[in-house]
Amino acid sequence: MTNTLKLKAVILEKGFTQEQIAEMLGMTIATFNYKVNNKSEFKASEIKKLGEILHLTAEEVNIIFFADKVE
Repeated sequence: MTNTLKLKAVILEKGFTQEQIAEMLGMTIATFNYKVNNKSEFKASEIKKLGEILHLTAEEVNIIFFADKVE
């Protein structure tokens, strides 16, 4: 399950918009929002690319994309 709040915060911290990230991933903003809001899952390739775009550590990737519970 994606930690929506953490992902949105990191996107803002790195100076991107969700629209820019969606475009970099080759998806529509609607598809990206669906995935961010846990209505569908990110593919492994998308997680890898997001990690590269946002310069995430392995720990950050785990916290954001593999959360057991999201508060």
